[in-house]
Amino acid sequence: MSLQEQFTQAQADSKNLPERPDNLTLLQIYALYKQATSGDAGGERPGFTDMVGRAKFDAWAALKGTSPEDAMRQYIDLVADLKD
Repeated sequence: MSLQEQFTQAQADSKNLPERPDNLTLLQIYALYKQATSGDAGGERPGFTDMVGRAKFDAWAALKGTSPEDAMRQYIDLVADLKD
């Protein structure tokens, strides 16, 4: 199975986890997905009144420089760990 196929399968698996991950894990899943699909974070950082958007942006920005392929692998591994 190719990396892209594994990534697509992990996306589907992430919607059917046995229990909801904690917020930090959800942020990591989001950040890895965005890095894998969109590359480095861009645009303006959300304002202080948008705490959720700001946390998501910060988590994504922390992965700056990570290649999309590495982000896909980390995403696949994280979802696999959560399935167990």
